[in-house]
Amino acid sequence: MSKTSVLRTALTGSAITRFMGAHSALSAKLAEEAGFEAVWASGLEISAARALPDANILSMAECLEAAAEIAAAVDIPVLADCDSGFGGVGNVAHMVRSYESRGLAGVCIEDKQFPKMNSFVEGNQDLAPVGDFAAKITAAKEARTDEDFVVVARIEAFIAGAGLDEALRRAAVYETAGADALLIHSKRGTPEEVYSFRAVYQGKLPVIVVPTTYPQVTSGELGEHGFGGVIYANQGLRASITAMRSVLAQIGGDGSTYGVEDSIATLKEVFALQNVDELLTRQQRHDELTTAYSALA
Repeated sequence: MSKTSVLRTALTGSAITRFMGAHSALSAKLAEEAGFEAVWASGLEISAARALPDANILSMAECLEAAAEIAAAVDIPVLADCDSGFGGVGNVAHMVRSYESRGLAGVCIEDKQFPKMNSFVEGNQDLAPVGDFAAKITAAKEARTDEDFVVVARIEAFIAGAGLDEALRRAAVYETAGADALLIHSKRGTPEEVYSFRAVYQGKLPVIVVPTTYPQVTSGELGEHGFGGVIYANQGLRASITAMRSVLAQIGGDGSTYGVEDSIATLKEVFALQNVDELLTRQQRHDELTTAYSALA
């Protein structure tokens, strides 16, 4: 099966699909190694890895390059966080063609105004007009060449303080516009908002959640409430910041790396993630072929 088919089938299956956020090929490989079914090419992580705000500072080309590197590194499907679509319907159509051609299994766009601000930052969280965003969804669907390429509509009504009725109104319109799945977002410390949405939503689309602010909820519990996917959108990046800050401070304080060697990855582990053994095998094969062909000359 293609990665697009794998993602589409997973989201509509009986088990919840677990996405782990990534900002690089290496972090994506670690997510795959840990057993996650899919990767989320996180806008927050990709921006933060460049020490920039998650506020459409990076261009589509820069985000695409990062997402494509992630997709090329793993065998599991990658869903790309594409903010509010990088502009109007023309931008969205170009975005879909570009991301699809680079091996992504799907894209997620959110119904906020461009440029967007990260949902957990205090600032402008104004929603786009519902008709305008629905037209973007349709444009995305019309632009794809692979019918299994997944287009996720992310509903930010709770983030904007617009409430359940507005979230449900938008869900109905986005489903009509052709969305393949919905993502309902909340910044509450408990899952009540997303639970209320899932309980009342009567449409046919799988619903994805991002439990960043309600981490006590398990994927099993979310599955029991009828969600099709859960995205752990930024924990990998946050873990790497904590680990690097601690190790670098210790090296700086000790004046040597001796005290951290037992707590960091070995070079052998690094080489494994780089597929060095595969490179050496290929090089050995090349040397053998070189010798054989030289004998024929």
